[in-house]
Amino acid sequence: MMNDIIDRGAATQASFSHKFAKGLALFLPGIFLLGFNIGTGSVTAMAKAGADYGMSLLWTIVASCLCTFFMINQYGRYTLITGETALEAFRKHIHPTVGIFFIVALTAGVCGSVMGVMGIVAEICHEWSKSFIEGGISSIYFASFFVTLVYFIFWNGRTQFLERSLAVIVAIMAACFLINFFLMMPPSLEIIKGLIPSIPKVPGDSGSSGASGNGAYVVIASMVGTTVFSGLFIIRTTLVKEAGWTLEDYKKQRNDAAFSVTLMFIISAAIMAAAAGALHVEGIGLSKASQMVGLLEPLAGPMAASIFAFGLIAAGVSSQIPNVLMLPWLLCDYTGAERNMTLGRYRTLVFVISLLGLVVPIFDARPVVVMVVSQAFNAVILPVTVACIFYLSNRKDLMQGYKNGWIANSILGAIFLFSLFTSSVGIRGLWQMV
Repeated sequence: MMNDIIDRGAATQASFSHKFAKGLALFLPGIFLLGFNIGTGSVTAMAKAGADYGMSLLWTIVASCLCTFFMINQYGRYTLITGETALEAFRKHIHPTVGIFFIVALTAGVCGSVMGVMGIVAEICHEWSKSFIEGGISSIYFASFFVTLVYFIFWNGRTQFLERSLAVIVAIMAACFLINFFLMMPPSLEIIKGLIPSIPKVPGDSGSSGASGNGAYVVIASMVGTTVFSGLFIIRTTLVKEAGWTLEDYKKQRNDAAFSVTLMFIISAAIMAAAAGALHVEGIGLSKASQMVGLLEPLAGPMAASIFAFGLIAAGVSSQIPNVLMLPWLLCDYTGAERNMTLGRYRTLVFVISLLGLVVPIFDARPVVVMVVSQAFNAVILPVTVACIFYLSNRKDLMQGYKNGWIANSILGAIFLFSLFTSSVGIRGLWQMV
């Protein structure tokens, strides 16, 4: 009898494990997108917004996440109907040079991001290590460790392994930022007020043009640029196709996108709230995320500073995995080749891109400047990304009776105009900085 009980218990546990793994698999593409989206650039933008303007720009996160959800659905829906990835569609139905443009522009932006992200992660680890080792541990050692870790995760080659590894890292990141939110959250009324669209002005606030009040516009542009990311939508079509989803899986695709964007909003809002609750109330501004680790310790205690540091590190590593994969995945999509990352040419390509993560610590470059330059490429790409899906999703011969209606086209038009605005602000800010 005891053996029967043990057998039933083992069967129940196995059944639960199977159901959990199956349930997790439904959301792995969304988790992959979340890891791609929430990186050190996003953390910097949200933390700066919270430190400089409190919760008054929370509405920007809402608007950005809604735009991201709509664009993910548009690109995912196209692949469900046609079976084509984005780059396949650009090459076949628009012009081959459009596909090449995306490969070059996204790769340039990602290479800058690989350098900037790893530079920021190494800088954070170096500053954090000073709390228990005099003088701290050199940044190059941290950069080398995380570059090796990311390449090890990639070496396995299977998308499912990458997605599950990323799911663990994203879970750590989310837990860290949510704990920080509860430790340092601002008053509930301030959070509610932040949902009402407004452009805050503070004394001495200035942006790229030096005019009073323009600083908020630059911050808004950076928040939108890190959330509504073109590479996210291009890679989404690859994940949908590899998952084998068809139009019958539209609800599954939409739920996965909703899960990803909901977590995106929660984590971004938690970062903003932590900065608002700890720094804004003290009148302390912020120019880079690594500053927050040092600023939090005297204000909120060493535990809060350490938790935020862990969150930043997890955010950097989680975004680095998709970053190093971007170029080989884009090449496979464009050429229609099998996406087998165990091939020697792809492993060599990813190895070279991974080594870019050592540039900032070795040459003592400024990681924030490198990140800003990489964001300039994103600013140029977004309007083209919106225009391409507008054209493709209105082709009757491709959409098989599922072409966009006037509501979807109106939303795409609004996103296109908004992308032009944020692009102009971002490019102007970069020009002023240079």
